[in-house]
Amino acid sequence: MSSCDFYEELLEKFKDIVKKNNLLNEEINIKGRILTTEEAIGNPVRRDYPIIKGREKLIQAEFKGEKGQAFTDMPGGFSGTILEIINKPINTNFDRAVLIATLNAVCKYLKIIDRSVHCKDEEPEGCAKKLVEYIKENYGNPKIALIGLQPAMLERLSQNFNIRVVDLDKGKIGKIKFGVEVENAEEKTEDVLNWCDIIMATGSTVANDTIRKFFNEKPVIFFGTTIAGAAKLMNLHRFCPCSD
Repeated sequence: MSSCDFYEELLEKFKDIVKKNNLLNEEINIKGRILTTEEAIGNPVRRDYPIIKGREKLIQAEFKGEKGQAFTDMPGGFSGTILEIINKPINTNFDRAVLIATLNAVCKYLKIIDRSVHCKDEEPEGCAKKLVEYIKENYGNPKIALIGLQPAMLERLSQNFNIRVVDLDKGKIGKIKFGVEVENAEEKTEDVLNWCDIIMATGSTVANDTIRKFFNEKPVIFFGTTIAGAAKLMNLHRFCPCSD
C-alpha cells in the first residue's frame, strides 16, 4: 500500500464513522494545543525520553471531554470543526498531526478506541517490561528492528534480544545507547528491515508520513498513542498497555 492510498483509506473510514454518528456537520470545535513535558509524561526518573529531549512534541485534541494525541516535529495549536479538519489539505506534518490527533479524540469519544493518552511517570518503564514478556511469549527470540529511539524499550529489549535501532533525530544518530548504536533512519532503515525478524515501530510514523516503509511481510508492532485510531481503523498491530 502506498502512502497516498493509506491516508486516503484512513480518511474515508474516518469520514464514514463521523457521518454515521451525525457529527460531520455538528458545530463542535476541536481544540488542540502543545502539551508541556510534565503534562505529556509526568515526572519520570529517567530523563532521556524523546518527549523530554527530542525534537518532537505532543499535540492534543479535545472533543466532548475526550483527548487524542499525536507526536509531531511541527507542533502548533489549532481549532476547527470536524468537517473543517477533514477537508483541510494535508501539505505538512503539522496538517497530518492535526488530523491524527482529531481522529484519535473522536474515536475515543465514540469508544472505538481506548488508551489514547500517553502514559506518565514510571509507566513507560512498566510498558518496556511488559513488551519483553510479550515478545518472548509471541515471537520467541527474534532479531528486532526498533524504529524510533524509545530509551526504556531499547534498554529492556537490548538486554534480552538482538536489536538494531534507527532514528531521524540527528542529535541521536551515531550515539551508543545501552550498547546499541543509533543508526540513521534515512540511510539505514531498509538494511535494518532486511536484517530483522520483527519490527517495533513508533506510532508517530503515522504522523510524519513514514509509515508506508513498514508495510511488508514481516510482523510489525506499532507502539504509542499517536497511532491509536489509525491502528484500529486500518487493522494494524498496536502495543500500548500503559496509556490511559
